[in-house]
Amino acid sequence: MILFQLTANTGPAECCLAVRHALNALVKEGSKSGVKIEVLEQQDGPAQDTYSSILLGLVSREDNVAARELAERWSGTLQWICDSPYRPGHKRKNWFIGGAIHDPPEPLPDSAIRYEAMHASGPGGQHVNKTASAVRATHIATGLSVRVQSQRSQLANRQLAARLLAGKLEALAGSHADEARAQRRLQHTQTERGNARRTFVGKSFIEAQRT
Repeated sequence: MILFQLTANTGPAECCLAVRHALNALVKEGSKSGVKIEVLEQQDGPAQDTYSSILLGLVSREDNVAARELAERWSGTLQWICDSPYRPGHKRKNWFIGGAIHDPPEPLPDSAIRYEAMHASGPGGQHVNKTASAVRATHIATGLSVRVQSQRSQLANRQLAARLLAGKLEALAGSHADEARAQRRLQHTQTERGNARRTFVGKSFIEAQRT
């Protein structure tokens, strides 16, 4: 699994909407490449159906080569050129978000974690598991917890939860052992303006042709 984050950084609601548009476009592109994309964590934006940050798991066959190639195409600064849908007449038309790949840290040992099984929740209709396969993992020493329901089995959710929890603990402790994890946290405030890797235009979020 390749971990990939889309973030609005410290941008306004328009940037959070751009994250949602980018997610939809990424899923479509992934479908054409045979890459399965799962939402692992999300931070909602100020407007409905927007995200200030979203962490994704990208999976493909052949050692995830296609998944990594897809993530690399979306890594860096992403630009959306569009009139603000929230502030009519607003002069700003350029909105920037960021995409970044993150190598997952080693999972915590089971002895350090308390697991609770629960039913999956949220949208998804028939695709949401009806069995108690969702997992909440709590770090016993600190009380920090994560909830995972993206995998089909409880065992797979436990394994992923252990990795995500390890990442959260690293960030909390300010650890520099995993440079990629540290970069993920910095990504939330350091998207580079004016040097976009990919540019999209209009309310339909259509990619601009490069000249």
